[in-house]
Amino acid sequence: MSEDKKFKLYRCRPCGFIYDPNVGVKDYGIEPGIPFEELGEDWVCPKCAASIWMFEEVKE
Repeated sequence: MSEDKKFKLYRCRPCGFIYDPNVGVKDYGIEPGIPFEELGEDWVCPKCAASIWMFEEVKE
């Protein structure tokens, strides 16, 4: 069994920013490996400050 965890990507609908849990958002203290679901309800897009509710899952 692979130890690599498959994380879902999420896109900010207003600006197109992609949150990739494999990369995180270092400038905001979010280390790689944190799933989108664990960011918290008060988290906002680092690019445009849109609410977390403005993100949608990126379908492959």
